[in-house]
Amino acid sequence: STDLTSTVGYDSIIQHLNDGRKNCKEFEDFLKERAIIEEKYGKELINLSKKKPCGQTELNTLKRSLDVFKQQIDNVGQGHIQLAQTLREEAKKMEDFREKQKLHRKKIELIMEAIHKNRNLQYKKTMEVKQTCCCFLAYGLMLLTHMHGAGAELDTRDFLLCCKSIRCDNVTSLTDRNYQLNVTTLEKIREEWQKEHIKACEFFETQECERINYFRNALWLHVNQLSQDCVQNDEKYEEIRKSLEMCSIEKDIDFFVNLRKTGSLAPAPVVYENYYNTQRNAAPARSPVPVPISR
Repeated sequence: STDLTSTVGYDSIIQHLNDGRKNCKEFEDFLKERAIIEEKYGKELINLSKKKPCGQTELNTLKRSLDVFKQQIDNVGQGHIQLAQTLREEAKKMEDFREKQKLHRKKIELIMEAIHKNRNLQYKKTMEVKQTCCCFLAYGLMLLTHMHGAGAELDTRDFLLCCKSIRCDNVTSLTDRNYQLNVTTLEKIREEWQKEHIKACEFFETQECERINYFRNALWLHVNQLSQDCVQNDEKYEEIRKSLEMCSIEKDIDFFVNLRKTGSLAPAPVVYENYYNTQRNAAPARSPVPVPISR
């Protein structure tokens, strides 16, 4: 803006920096909320793996696979809790970055506020002196015009006007010198303001570049952490798959049979005995030999 006292451009820069700081705060809050979710999920997984029955009566190889399964689910839960802690640390780093930038900005903003205040006060003072100078000049011109119109002869009234004109001329000269002094002072202040304004803009630009770069890297790191957590979880799930590959249906069946078997012979066949035929009863039929049970 060509208006010396205008701060539209400066205010626009400050607003943009404030918006950037707000965006960093929003991402910081996002990380904290994600940490809460990850921690809660991790604890629930651990409780699920420890307290919820899951094939507790299985035997042999499948039982070992289930033990690996529950242990790895517990490990996944621990991993989410660790991820939650990592996210909290990243959120703290973002907070420290914001506060550091805020402190550095505050110093520059205080300097610029003081310069703006001094510039505006001097500008106001200069304009007031200028207005006074213009008023005296107009009054002096009116007196001179009247005197020149009176001709050669001067009466008492003309004499008084002449005296007023002399005094007015003296005051006008003093006012004009005061006006020049204020204009000179204002110009020095304007040059100082312009110099500091350029320095402030350069500082703000550097700080904004740092903020965008830090924010971008923080996002990148966050996504990498999530990817790493997924990879680690898949490694844990791979352990479960390896355990399941070692699971043998035949071995589990044999293990159950050997564990619960009651013998190797089947019960003897039931034969008919005739209690009314004494001759037959004298020589009862022999029961066949039990046949061994084979699977």
